[in-house]
Amino acid sequence: MKQNRFEHWSEIKYLKDIVTNPMITVGEYSYYSGYYDDHDFEDGCVRYMWGDEKSRQLFNPIEDYGWHIDKLIIGNYVCIASGVIILMGGNHNHHSDWITVYPFVDQIETSYAPKGDTIIESDAWIGMNAMIMPGVTIGEGAIVAAGSVVAKDVAPYTIVGGNPAKVIKKRFTDAEIEKLMEMRWFDWEREKIEQASHILSSSSINRLYEFYQKEILPHV
Repeated sequence: MKQNRFEHWSEIKYLKDIVTNPMITVGEYSYYSGYYDDHDFEDGCVRYMWGDEKSRQLFNPIEDYGWHIDKLIIGNYVCIASGVIILMGGNHNHHSDWITVYPFVDQIETSYAPKGDTIIESDAWIGMNAMIMPGVTIGEGAIVAAGSVVAKDVAPYTIVGGNPAKVIKKRFTDAEIEKLMEMRWFDWEREKIEQASHILSSSSINRLYEFYQKEILPHV
């Protein structure tokens, strides 16, 4: 068992500081809160993903087989709770349409079928013990409830939950979501985000939009 790298449940690790796998792209200020899990982010939260140091030493499916390997792409200000599992491309060799789902070694080269990149867009929150299936896109501002299994794309600013995860509700009205998707606050300069943090920490999208029109748009 790996040593738990977290000293307390309140501690977080910024993904930029801990991710080494070149197949994983992470944005600014996105974090993993893994105190209650006994795995590292890249060796437990993210599973079956080629590209870590050991797997690169063992084999190279890109050069050996010509596979297109799925990537994990994480935006800015994403919150990932303890126990989250993000399933990736290492086990895409099971075919339900074949007579057997067993991955015979001599058929590995031809049996692999990519699922597509897994994308967690900015400002999404993945709740404790949720599982993200391969090839899913979780939209910006979305919330995945604890213990959910996400097998389909999640729309921006939508709350989903259950197994399989289904829409619980939208976080805001369609008009408000349209404004949020226009503003993309998580892409602003950090200084501007800190300047607007008191608005971001409220439910007043109109106030944020006023700030955006005054402080952001003139400099775009």
